[in-house]
Amino acid sequence: MEILDGKKISNQIKEEIAAEVAEMKERGEKVPHLAAIIVGNDGASMTYVNSKVRSCEKVGFESTLIRLPSTTSELELLKKIDQLNQDDDIDGFIVQLPLPEQIDTQKVIMAIDPDKDVDGFHPTNFGKMALDMSTFIPATPFGILELLERYNVETKGKHTVVIGRSHIVGRPMSILMGRKGWPGNSTVTLTHSHTKNITQIISQADIVISALGVPHFLKAEMVKDDAVVIDVGITRVPDESREKGYYLAGDVDFENVSKKASFITPVPGGVGPMTIAMLLKNTLLAREQHRGEI
Repeated sequence: MEILDGKKISNQIKEEIAAEVAEMKERGEKVPHLAAIIVGNDGASMTYVNSKVRSCEKVGFESTLIRLPSTTSELELLKKIDQLNQDDDIDGFIVQLPLPEQIDTQKVIMAIDPDKDVDGFHPTNFGKMALDMSTFIPATPFGILELLERYNVETKGKHTVVIGRSHIVGRPMSILMGRKGWPGNSTVTLTHSHTKNITQIISQADIVISALGVPHFLKAEMVKDDAVVIDVGITRVPDESREKGYYLAGDVDFENVSKKASFITPVPGGVGPMTIAMLLKNTLLAREQHRGEI
C-alpha cells in the first residue's frame, strides 16, 4: 500500500509555481493576482480562504481577500463580482461557497467572467472540460488527476466508481476519468443516493473516488484487494475530548481500507492540499491567457 501524499505533492507544485513567478519578477513582469470573496463567517470557509491567501504569499502571487457580511444582498455581491470582472489587475478570482440562503449560487457562478473563473465552475468552463477542450478544471478534480499522474497510477481500462454527483467533484470527476488520455481512459460508474446495489458496484471497482461527505462510509469489506482509493470527503466530527472540539474525518475507514488498497489518500493531507495547489495553477494559467502567452 502506498499513500498518495497530497501534502508532499502540493508543496512540489507550489515550489514549481514559485520558480516560475521568480522568473517573471526577474523579467520585470506582473505576477499572478488571485482574489477571493467570502460572504459571512463560516468557520470551514474562513480556514480554507485564509489558507489560500497564505499559499499565494508562499509562491509570490498577489492576493486580495474581500470579506462581506452574511447580510450581504445578492445585488451587492453581483456588483462586487462585476468590479473584479472589470479589474485588469486581477487574473482570477473565486467566490467561496457555500453562500448565505438569500443569495442564488447559480446566479453568482454565472456572473463570473469565465476567463477569470479559476474555480472552473462556470458552465462555459464545465462545457469545455466535458468536450476535452483547454479550460480551467475545477481545483479538486484537477488535484486528483495530478496525484494519479505523479504517482503513476494506471487508469487505462480500469473500472472507476465515483461516489457522489456534485457539480464540484463527483460529476466532473466522472467525465475526466472517462476522457481520452491519461489520467483517464477508464470505464466510469457514477453512483449516488438512488443507486441500487451500491456496495456490489463499489466492490467491482479498480479505482474508488468517494465525494460523499459521510464519515467512514467506505468500509474495507466494500473494496476489492489492491483497489486505488481516493477520499475527497472531509467532515468536522464533534469530539469534546479534543482541543478544537472536533476532528476531521474522511469518507473512508482509512485504518481498515488501507490494509487492502494499493494506493490511498489520507484525510487530512490527501486531496485537500492539492485543491489549493491546483487553484494556484489555474491562476497562473489565467495570467498567461490574459497576456496572450498561450
